[in-house]
Amino acid sequence: MKILVCISNVPDTTTKIKFLEGNNKLDTAGIQWVINPWDELSLTRALELKDDASTGVKSVTVAHVGSAASEPTIRKALAIGADDAIRVNMDATDAYNVATQLAEVLKKEQFDIVLCGIESSDYNGSLVGGMLSEMLGMPSVSAVSGINIANGEVVLTREIDGGKEVVTVPSPFVAVVQKGIAKEPRIAAMRGIMMARTKPIKICEPVECENLTEIVTFEKPEPRAKCRFVDAENPKQLVELLMNEAKVI
Repeated sequence: MKILVCISNVPDTTTKIKFLEGNNKLDTAGIQWVINPWDELSLTRALELKDDASTGVKSVTVAHVGSAASEPTIRKALAIGADDAIRVNMDATDAYNVATQLAEVLKKEQFDIVLCGIESSDYNGSLVGGMLSEMLGMPSVSAVSGINIANGEVVLTREIDGGKEVVTVPSPFVAVVQKGIAKEPRIAAMRGIMMARTKPIKICEPVECENLTEIVTFEKPEPRAKCRFVDAENPKQLVELLMNEAKVI
């Protein structure tokens, strides 16, 4: 059994975001790039399954759509434990474009399980996993918070309103993974970092694909209002502020 984990290259969550060219392009200067957190948890769970000989998982591959500048992030995934990687050599423009490129990869490579994070921490679109399954004609399961393999059968746990749902699914399939799939992301050990230098990254050229969306402009949220301090001996003022300004009571 082979697992493919789709990963995104996103800015670290502590990055101070700046824009260029009339607020329609991200200023990448000084940004520290990392594996998208949901994808990193997906990779961790895939590696946990591989570590368990009873699951039958033989290899874990990561796939990414991006330029050569994203290879340090791919190498990090290899250092964490992925066996190899696939990179589609292009700058992604929108979710449809990414899904199209990944679908072409999957038409040539055979995988039993495809894991996609529920969203990326930069655009939060939650689109690629569903698009990918539709393009490939594969079954897909969303909101997956647990995955186990026993006796060759894949059992998924989903978060639903008021509880959890346990389902089985035939392979190959796409699982759109959310928080809970793994407790903590796996940290690369020194041995893994050294081994990652020689692990293969297969470069694929992109296929022609139209862009269905266009970024017109970015806009930062309004800065938060300053904190208001109320004397502990003056609860009447606090109540008035909550009623007339905050309007929460």
